Amino acid sequence: MAMEESTMEQKIYAYETFLNERLREDLRKILESRDKIYGHIAEYLQLKTVIEKLKEDGADKKQLKTKVDLGCNFYVQANVPDPSMVCVSIGYGFFVEFTLDEAVKYINKKTALLTEQTETLTRSAAEVKAHIKLVLEGLREIQHISNEPESHHRDIFS
Repeated sequence: MAMEESTMEQKIYAYETFLNERLREDLRKILESRDKIYGHIAEYLQLKTVIEKLKEDGADKKQLKTKVDLGCNFYVQANVPDPSMVCVSIGYGFFVEFTLDEAVKYINKKTALLTEQTETLTRSAAEVKAHIKLVLEGLREIQHISNEPESHHRDIFS
């Protein structure tokens, strides 16, 4: 009987270790990756909004005066002699100079690709969550723990 209990404790420990060190860590990494991609999407959409605003106001045809944030809310005034072109980060530290229309097309394609990646990561996160639930259910079964909360209510009308 004591041998059986120690084997059971070892199994429980192995499941808990797998749950905490592997599954929860995998879920954390997946969610961090997805959040990072959401940040990139937000930056691209912000750029698209600025480009559309420039085109709407006709500011792409004349010199543009603007303020640029250097960081920590320190702004400097900047003059853009030709706002009809914009440099867009395409990844790995590379930038491409696009016309405003080309930039909008690129942004639309890039955000669609990034959205697909977030959907894939969301599915992966759901799978890991399902595995976590399965392991927790297995642990409950091994330890003979009920999944339903115990009722400690007493009838006050009796």
